[in-house]
Amino acid sequence: MRPALHAEWTKMRTLASPLWLLLGAIAVTVALSAAVTSVLTCGTTGCGGEDTTRLSLTGVDLGQALVATLAAGAVSGEYSTGMIRTTLTAMPHRATLLAAKAVTFTGVVTAAGTIAVLGSLLAGRLLLPGHGFTAARGYPALSLADGPTLRAAAGSVLYLTLIALLSLGIATAVRDSATSIGVVLGLLYLLPIISLATGNPHLQRLLQQTGPMNAGLAIQATIDLRSLPISPWAGLGVLAAWTAAALLTGALLLRLRDA
Repeated sequence: MRPALHAEWTKMRTLASPLWLLLGAIAVTVALSAAVTSVLTCGTTGCGGEDTTRLSLTGVDLGQALVATLAAGAVSGEYSTGMIRTTLTAMPHRATLLAAKAVTFTGVVTAAGTIAVLGSLLAGRLLLPGHGFTAARGYPALSLADGPTLRAAAGSVLYLTLIALLSLGIATAVRDSATSIGVVLGLLYLLPIISLATGNPHLQRLLQQTGPMNAGLAIQATIDLRSLPISPWAGLGVLAAWTAAALLTGALLLRLRDA
């Protein structure tokens, strides 16, 4: 396992595209979160019961696309260039190879996700009081000392990591870069749109409970938890199930098919 991890880490740190995608994910996540919190206003008529923690983490919705692209490209890129044959020659145990890729991505995405999430919360902490979201109006400054905020922050980092592993599994199964990215982004962004478009409330709730993005991002909610279609940790569990299924499918196909 150690040689496989070393090889995957070497690929990761010597290629320019993974670094730029990670930096882009951090920048996009923090920028969108800052943009959202900068336009919110809590006037004299009230604040509308806003979940300021969740709103401060809005950038995760977009940053995940770059994380998914990074993970998908790392696998499908090897197939498109033929590098996968060299990789499998050096590491013939395919399950070990996929595990090494998963561990590598878990490490780098967790690190990048932590920076992005902390940056987003810091932006919310600095910007929201200036727009009327003050302790006097029932909105104390965002802090990781607050249990629900800490859960939302840690859960958002875990969410991004699971999205990377989901994309890794799908890319291993599909092999083609454009197709795998399209499948992942479709799962993430089309299912919520379909959920909103459906006129059947039961079907809408079911899609919100089972879609990887809707269910997974429930972890960010800190208020009105009973009104959610699915509880925060259960929602993250749904995403974990999607990820496990993708990785198992990818591992099986990687083992059965020729390079």
